[in-house]
Amino acid sequence: MFLIVQNDPHCPAGGLVGILDESGHPYRCLAAYAAEPFPDPATLAGIVVLGGEMGVHDTVEHPHLARVLEFIEAAIKAGTPLLGICLGGQLLSHATGGVVSSPSCHGEMGICRVELNGEGSADPLFAGVPTPFVTFQLHGDSFTVPPGGTLLASSGACPAQAFRLPGSVYGVQFHPEVDRAIVDGWDGLFTPRADYLSGFIAAETEFNAASRAILANFISLAAAARLP
Repeated sequence: MFLIVQNDPHCPAGGLVGILDESGHPYRCLAAYAAEPFPDPATLAGIVVLGGEMGVHDTVEHPHLARVLEFIEAAIKAGTPLLGICLGGQLLSHATGGVVSSPSCHGEMGICRVELNGEGSADPLFAGVPTPFVTFQLHGDSFTVPPGGTLLASSGACPAQAFRLPGSVYGVQFHPEVDRAIVDGWDGLFTPRADYLSGFIAAETEFNAASRAILANFISLAAAARLP
C-alpha cells in the first residue's frame, strides 16, 4: 500500500490520486495535521509526503510536524521508498542532516522551469522528462541537499530543486501534484487574491506531461523496490 501524508488541509494530493488509481496500487491518505496515527512504514510500498503553508521549524504552532519527521526517519530506517514534495522535501532534508532556510532568498511563485543536471537526466525518477521542464512552485523556504544525497535539478532562483538519497528516497521543491482546483484555492489564500491560475492553465499541457511522468515513475520505482 502507498501512503500519502497530508500536512495541510489546503495542500491535498491532487493529480497524484488519479495516477495511483491508474496504477492499480492500493493507497490511502493520512491527515497528519488532524493527528491521525501513522502505520509502520515497513509495511508500506511507498510514501509521498505533501506540502504545507507552514515551515519545517514551526513545530510549536504545528506539532504534527515533529511526528512527520519521526515517521520519515523511521521510513528511511525501514528502507521504504519516499517522495517528499515542497514542505515534504524540506522535512526530508531536515530529517537527514540538510539545512532548511526559512524564509529563503530562493522562493518561487507560479509556473517555473526547472533544469535537470546530468545525474537528474539519468535518474529513473525523471525518465521521459525533458530538461528544462515546466512545473509549479509556491515556496518561500528552501532546502539543501543532505549529506549522502545527490543533487538532481535546479532552477535560476533555487539551486536545489530535487535530490536523491539511497533507497529510492527523493525530495523535490516543486509541486508535480497540483491541478487547477488546488492552484485556484491557493490564489484565494493571498490578500489581495493572487492569479497564478492563469499562468498554470496556459502551461497546463507541458506541466501535466512532466508531472505525470515524475509521479508515475516514483510509483513504479517504489513498487519495484519492494518486490521480494
